Amino acid sequence: MANPIIRFVESVCVQTAVYWGSPNPDGYGGYSYDAPVEVLCRWDDKVQMVRDSRGDEVVSNAEIMVAQDLAEGGMMHLGKLTELTESQKNNPLEVPQARIILRLNRVPLFRSKTEFIYTVFLGGRR
Repeated sequence: MANPIIRFVESVCVQTAVYWGSPNPDGYGGYSYDAPVEVLCRWDDKVQMVRDSRGDEVVSNAEIMVAQDLAEGGMMHLGKLTELTESQKNNPLEVPQARIILRLNRVPLFRSKTEFIYTVFLGGRR
């Protein structure tokens, strides 16, 4: 039986986003990503200052709540896979609205070492 807090997060995550994970340098100044997948989220377009994984202050233009772990440096786009061309599915940089994950916060649930609430902060493009 799922934790009530996890059930609540899942109940408010009713928007669909496309996520490209596991960013790896391609050796040519760019990145390669895993195949895109759809994730359920609560997407809030909100401009705020956050600290990235290096501790630098950066501008985030969206705050996303998700019920799963995502990778910093990955890319997200509010929408569905069926709305993208094959070329866009293979390269998130071809999706004009795709944004980079600047930071991922993992907040553990009370008395749990394995269940988390995830908040993603998105920035601009690569």
